[in-house]
Amino acid sequence: MESPGHLKASGGVSTQTVEKLETKERINVAFSPSINPAGYGFDTRVIHAGQPPDPVTGAVVVPISLATTFQQASPGVHKGFEYSRTGNPTRQAFEANVAAAESAKYGLAFASGSATTMTICNMYRPGDHVIVMDDCYGGTYRYFTKVAAPTGVSVTFFDFNNQSEFEKQFTPQTRLVWMETPTNPLLKIVDIAHVASIVKKRNAEISDETKKIILVVDNTFLSPYFQNPLNLGADVVVHSVTKYINGHSDVVMGIALTNNTGIYEKLKFLQNAIGAVPAPFDCFMALRGMKTLSVRMRQHEKNAMTVAQYLSTHSRVERVVYPGLETHPQHELCKVQMKGFGGMVTFFLKGGMAESRAFLENLKVWKLAESLGAVESLVDHPAIMTHAAIPKEEREKLGISDTLVRLSVGIEDVNDLVLDLGRALSATEKVVSK
Repeated sequence: MESPGHLKASGGVSTQTVEKLETKERINVAFSPSINPAGYGFDTRVIHAGQPPDPVTGAVVVPISLATTFQQASPGVHKGFEYSRTGNPTRQAFEANVAAAESAKYGLAFASGSATTMTICNMYRPGDHVIVMDDCYGGTYRYFTKVAAPTGVSVTFFDFNNQSEFEKQFTPQTRLVWMETPTNPLLKIVDIAHVASIVKKRNAEISDETKKIILVVDNTFLSPYFQNPLNLGADVVVHSVTKYINGHSDVVMGIALTNNTGIYEKLKFLQNAIGAVPAPFDCFMALRGMKTLSVRMRQHEKNAMTVAQYLSTHSRVERVVYPGLETHPQHELCKVQMKGFGGMVTFFLKGGMAESRAFLENLKVWKLAESLGAVESLVDHPAIMTHAAIPKEEREKLGISDTLVRLSVGIEDVNDLVLDLGRALSATEKVVSK
């Protein structure tokens, strides 16, 4: 039997740290559904955290609990579950598992990524001010402009990388800072620690705890495997579980994670009061996806690097944006802030809309579809598809042009992916020749 020290190679923790844990303590820490299993590597946590063997049958897989209500021994005396909207055993297991992956104390799952955004924003009232990274998911832009703003919440979209002007965007009413990194779809990288330091400085001047500014980081594009914003100063991390966490294009879900007890209690109340919770079956599916997250993310990144390098040398490509390329303007920050470069690649074709359509219509292995983060490779035209909610003039200011193509690089044989891209790029030459 291997000694506890073998965990050092995979988890990055010292042998001494692990050996201090007695066998019983290690089992409790690693497999408790309610706490972060300290002392274990990431790969071990995503397979075991929140998933103790079933106490009745010994089953090693968390069961799907479809019950809507739970028996009480006496009014108000129960085993931790009352009604499935309020709490569900399968959902709790999933929440604990992702929390362990993100180094968080608390996790709260929702019916979609958009439902997660909506629930967080329900903490705010008319007159409150929100600062949002200008390059963001189209659904996020739509929510803040079409849902939050009409309720009286003031929203400012700004490029957080304009550091000299960023702090000037704050007002006495600012309550929330919302950012993605990498951004969608331009793959800008924002210095999380720098933004967090500004928020912290502003909060030091605010005595009323109810008016403290919260920093939310959308970590969807990298997953907990490649980036952990809470460790860099974020207050809340959100994911569209639909993407890399589930990873198989068969679940729509979202999750919010935090170490702040006050924020957790507010969001837990809203999760129950609003009721935008995921089904137990979806939680089961996403929990299964988490078990292979490490393996998938490593392959996503490996394939993405090959694809990005290939596109960078192709005559029909104007420009490639990928954090792993040295040509990325924030490549050095990527190496400090991230543990890997992810599976998303953005590039610009030469030509116009006609060339973009020719390219997209001639792909075979790559699937033209919205979403991302799945095992299959997906290609998206943001201007028409995922970011159509953003007005054309705003898209043009951001650089989301008709020739911008977003790739979610899957885990297929990378040679097949490259050959397919090459065939489709050749089709754009025929457009030019006409």
